[in-house]
Amino acid sequence: MAERDFMVPGKSVALAENAMAATSHPLATLAALDILRAGGNAVDGAIAAVAVQCVIDPHMTGIGGDCFALYAPANGKMTAYNGSGRSPAGIDAEALRAKGWSAIENMSPEAVTIPGAVDAWCALNAAHGRLGLDQILAPAIRSAEEGFLITPRVAHDWARYADRIGWHEPARAQFLPNGRAPRTGERIANPALARTLRAIAAKGRSAFYEGEAAEDMAATLRALGGVHTTDDFAAHKGLVADPISAGYRGVTLNECPPNGQGLAALIIARLLEGFDLGGNGLSEADRIHLLAEATKAAYRQRDALISDPETMTASVADILSDAHIDRLRAGISLDKAAAPADFDIPVHRDTVYLCVVDRDGNAISLINSVFFAFGSGIYAPGAGVLLQNRGAGFTLAKGHPNVLAPNKRPFHTIIPAVVSRDGQPLMTLGVMGGQYQATGHAHMMSQIFDRGHDIQSASDQPRSFFTNGALDLETTISNAVRADLEARGHTTRIADEPIGSCQAILIDREKGVLWGASDHRKDGIALGY
Repeated sequence: MAERDFMVPGKSVALAENAMAATSHPLATLAALDILRAGGNAVDGAIAAVAVQCVIDPHMTGIGGDCFALYAPANGKMTAYNGSGRSPAGIDAEALRAKGWSAIENMSPEAVTIPGAVDAWCALNAAHGRLGLDQILAPAIRSAEEGFLITPRVAHDWARYADRIGWHEPARAQFLPNGRAPRTGERIANPALARTLRAIAAKGRSAFYEGEAAEDMAATLRALGGVHTTDDFAAHKGLVADPISAGYRGVTLNECPPNGQGLAALIIARLLEGFDLGGNGLSEADRIHLLAEATKAAYRQRDALISDPETMTASVADILSDAHIDRLRAGISLDKAAAPADFDIPVHRDTVYLCVVDRDGNAISLINSVFFAFGSGIYAPGAGVLLQNRGAGFTLAKGHPNVLAPNKRPFHTIIPAVVSRDGQPLMTLGVMGGQYQATGHAHMMSQIFDRGHDIQSASDQPRSFFTNGALDLETTISNAVRADLEARGHTTRIADEPIGSCQAILIDREKGVLWGASDHRKDGIALGY
């Protein structure tokens, strides 16, 4: 492990002996630590943290969104939780095609699927939690009732994407007080959301999927032309499944199975494992190029094959088989970029990922999102819920596995990961950033297990991402590297904002230490005790 250069701006890796949380917002990390020190376990801490972020990071996440999680007990079976919601029973893809739609309009009621996050939290708490929801949700309720301070990155994103909530009057009234986005250091509250969270704390999932909250969400959507009913909300139920996995350099990368894009992360990792990315045999341009080419190959597979697990026709085992991976890898040249590709899924960057490890060594990797910034922009004022637009992840192409249909889960970009070794959790890992997430997982794996970086240093490394027909480069990538990439046939451009954001915790059993990382690209912090 290379020693950090303390003359260069950056973060030191966090260290702890007992328990740790890593989130993209200081208040969320603090909420998790308070719960852990009060006797809660990793699941309790994670739910507390994500609930806080659903209040204080409304452009990134909310209880009107979806959630995926991997729970990895210190000694036991890892479990994947799919907290993604379905389309309403009354949705009609043919009617949308008849209106001239070729894709789901992302700020329309048709883009709103039933939020699955609250059900996932309740299921995780019931199966693995130690404390009650009343104690776990108390920090989030307090933030919603009393208000919270706007941090710098939150203010930046809120202002940048304010137009996504300006069109819907209830959303505008709540999230653009005084006719503008709140600024760094200003305070904002959401009393309606506090009431809903307090009801969930007292009654569990029924307080969200039945009764006043469900009625308000359904009525808000119907007023805008949606077909959602209270029956759609009442019928929601998440999935519990086994993770899918692939080996990389002697460890195992575990992901949630489809309808998420974790499968794409595994394809990229398997493709990259066929190249020697350690040492000095390859240049920085070589490694960026190979990551881009592996991304193209994997995302083409992703867009063609991944859908609701109930409608997916391709086998995960076949996709990850040696024969299939070898065929894909054979199409990658070190000297020449493959033809550009436009991926099917809309470009977005808005998610929160967090992870927690408790003093018993239990670990959880959890991600929660409303998809685009501020989701659909549709706000149910009585419930205090900003609704996601995950339905924009469907296609309208007839015959496609991911085509819009009633009561169906769309393709999802949000993916938590756990790296294991010899059957035990070694590292929780997540990289926020929409489509980038699968590429980000592979990039972090290579930086740690090929390049020898600690997890914070790995997160700090310059990022690149092939998307939307070109290779985006962060400003920390040199002009010489950019020229090298263009000589291979890449169209490059400088990214207009940081690419992704990472949190990770590594469990060092030999030393009895937890190592934590939180990306400098956000306001967050990794902290333990």
